[in-house]
Amino acid sequence: MARSLKVLLVAEEAAGVQILRLLAESPHHIAGVVTASGSSMGSGATVATVASRFGIPVWTPRHIKEMALAEWVRREGIDLLLNVHALHVLPPVLVAAPRIGSFNLHPGPLPAYAGLNAPSWAIYHGERTHAVTVHWMDQGIDTGSIAYEALVEISEDDTGFSLTAKCVRAGLPLLQALLTAAANGTVPQWPQQQGIRRYYGREVPQGGRIDWTKPAARIIDFIRASDYAPFRSPWGHPAASIGGRELAVLKALRTIEPCTDMPGRVGRQIGDDILVAAMDHWVQVRRVRIGASVLPAGQVLQPGEQFDLPHDLEESSVAAR
Repeated sequence: MARSLKVLLVAEEAAGVQILRLLAESPHHIAGVVTASGSSMGSGATVATVASRFGIPVWTPRHIKEMALAEWVRREGIDLLLNVHALHVLPPVLVAAPRIGSFNLHPGPLPAYAGLNAPSWAIYHGERTHAVTVHWMDQGIDTGSIAYEALVEISEDDTGFSLTAKCVRAGLPLLQALLTAAANGTVPQWPQQQGIRRYYGREVPQGGRIDWTKPAARIIDFIRASDYAPFRSPWGHPAASIGGRELAVLKALRTIEPCTDMPGRVGRQIGDDILVAAMDHWVQVRRVRIGASVLPAGQVLQPGEQFDLPHDLEESSVAAR
C-alpha cells in the first residue's frame, strides 16, 4: 500500500515553483524547502514566497554545507530529497541522508549532456531531439543511476528558453512517477551508459563570439541557443565587432539564399532586418544590442560593411573567395 512521503525540496526557478505546487496538492508532506531568496520569475513568484504561503519552513543555500541539515533529515525521517533546477553542489552526507534517496531533475539526456545549460548546448550542436532525466544523486555531478527519462523534440524555432520550458513540462510527470514509485517502494535504477559522458560547465562556446566563417545554420543555432528572452541568458548574447563597434546579436533567421560574399559582409536590407554573409548562406539579422539599446538590425548595420573575423581565419577566407 502506498504511503505518504516526507520530502525535502531543494529548488529554484519556475520549475521549482511548479514542483512545489505539485507537491503541495499531493498527499505527501513537504518537510522543508532550500532555496535562494533572490530567485524570481517575471510574475514575481519565487520558490521562497510560495513555500511561505503554504507554511513550509525555508532554508537558504548556506545551510546545505552545514552538518545540522543532514542530521535534521535523518532525525525527521525524510524519505526523499528532490533537487529541481538548483545549482548547489550537495555534500555527500546530505545526499545520503534521506531514507529512500536523493533525486535530481536534469534538463538533458545523461550521460551525454551532464552539467550546466544542457538545452543550450543541444541547440548549439544542432540536435533534433533532447531529453529530460530524473536520476539518483550520488557523490558526482549528474553521475547517478537513471530513474526516469522522457524524450523532447527540438524544433527549428526553439530557443534556449523554450527548450528549457519543454524540459520542465516533460519533467513534471517524471517527478510524479517518482513519487508514486517511491511511495510503493520500487524506484527504477538504471546505470548510466559508459564511455559517452560529456560534462559542460560555465564555459560559453566560441568565447561568446560569432564566427561568420561558419555555416549559416551553425550561426543561427548559436544565436537561438543563447536566447532566453524575456529572461537573462546564462551565455549572454553572441557578440561581434564591426567598424570599431561591439554589438550583440539577439535575433536572427535562417535563409536558403546562397551567398558568395566574404563571410561577415553586410548585404541588403529587408524591412528592418539586414542580411549578413556566412560561409554558405545569408543570415537575416533581426535585432541587435549596442550597449543598453536594443535596435532593429537595419538601423545599425549598413550594406557593404564588414564584420571582423577571427584573425587566423581572415586571410584564408579572403583567399577562398
